[in-house]
Amino acid sequence: MTAYYNEIDPYAARWLENLMEADLIAPGVVDQRSIVEVKASDLVGFDQCHFFAGLGLWSLALRWAGVPDSANVWTGSCPCQPFSSAGKGEGKNDERHLWPHFARLIKEHHPATVFGEQVASKKGLEWFDHVSGDLENQNYAVGSSDLCSAGIGLPHIRQRLYWVAHSLWYVEPWEESCDGQARRVGREWQSPAKDTPWEGALRQLRGVDDGHSYGVASTDAIRNAISPELAAVFIEEAMKCQQSY
Repeated sequence: MTAYYNEIDPYAARWLENLMEADLIAPGVVDQRSIVEVKASDLVGFDQCHFFAGLGLWSLALRWAGVPDSANVWTGSCPCQPFSSAGKGEGKNDERHLWPHFARLIKEHHPATVFGEQVASKKGLEWFDHVSGDLENQNYAVGSSDLCSAGIGLPHIRQRLYWVAHSLWYVEPWEESCDGQARRVGREWQSPAKDTPWEGALRQLRGVDDGHSYGVASTDAIRNAISPELAAVFIEEAMKCQQSY
């Protein structure tokens, strides 16, 4: 087992188990506790850690971007309600503002790379200012892009602020290849073919008996999910940036 998934919603947690069984995302374990309860010691031995994991689409996107399951990568799409029009606009005062707990775990484990996303709004940008400051203080190089799914040809907008933090403590060696291009020693970030769109793959799996209305729960899960196709593009470009460190 290489991956840790933290997800409090029972429906999404069961989907994660189904997706692992179908080998669509990195194998691992699902922890349904709140991130508030998670301790650094709970994460020892895991290569990937996905918080607010939802349907596990960050893991899927990492695979599509050619990142091996064994890579030391964390992801976290913190709840957007405190900073979105759907919430009460309470920002950091909202109990759903869970970044401080995610930041605590990052500080204690210091993973090589952290990916995340947030709503692309004024409040979302204000949130990211705080996040980037915390990460830079932990010796990470941080970057972000305001992207929409339609920008890569998907049939919806889904505007999001994607961000990445590369640790300056874990720079992997690069060398010049025979064609004069820099490459990561011992590893190539090659994108595998996307034989089955993730939507189709999800439809092939059956509903889960968790006491929820299937229609409501599945709609909510998809609505809160990232676009893995766009995330994969962002991951590929973000990994290239490590060459300059």
